[in-house]
Amino acid sequence: MAETFVLVHGAWHGGWAWRPVGARLQAAGHVVHAPTSPGLAPGDDPAGVGLGVAVDALVEYVERRDLHGVTLVGHSWGGFLLSAAAPQLADRLARLVYINAFVPLDGESMVSLIPERAAALYAQLAAASGNNTTTIPLELWKTAFMQDAGPETQELVHSLLAPHPFATLTDPAPDVDYAALSVPLASVGSRDDRAMLAPDSPWPPPFASRLPGGSFTEIGGSHLSILTRPAEVAAAVLALTDKQ
Repeated sequence: MAETFVLVHGAWHGGWAWRPVGARLQAAGHVVHAPTSPGLAPGDDPAGVGLGVAVDALVEYVERRDLHGVTLVGHSWGGFLLSAAAPQLADRLARLVYINAFVPLDGESMVSLIPERAAALYAQLAAASGNNTTTIPLELWKTAFMQDAGPETQELVHSLLAPHPFATLTDPAPDVDYAALSVPLASVGSRDDRAMLAPDSPWPPPFASRLPGGSFTEIGGSHLSILTRPAEVAAAVLALTDKQ
């Protein structure tokens, strides 16, 4: 039976980041949607885009298309959108899947969950941007986000990244009762994710334990395994739909 997937990208990205994974899900006979969050599409104005705007856009996307039985999949910052949108979409969901993604609790922001040094860097870049957006320096991208790709691929993907509305990284997450969502919860983690995991971080990743009764699947690759290991990511997601 065909499943409906809505793939939610991480910060600085757009729906384009899901193309390699989405193509594999479509090849398996499923319906795939990969919207781009406000402020990140070419020509978008990032002014006034906070976390609430991004969440509302995701909810509206699903409701406007009257999608049901949705497997909502989030990467990285996209976990904030999954968590906040899920209660509003509860009757339309089949499951939630977090891939190298944050699983926020009440009042947490993305900058509160990353190392202080990184949070300070993003804040500095946003202050200097003129429109409260932040970027990722290329060297940080190469060493912490996509270290398992060659230099040409790293630089190509980095060139596609958009300045990200900083307010979406500082706005607090709403309180979400994950157990009350009454849908299967799952997380997928890359063992070599240097963007979210310090060398001495426990394994499985700490965020996995925030999903009551949730399953965890380990895959290879970096934080950007959705681009560097798309076959593994797609296989992990499809395996979850087979089990649940």
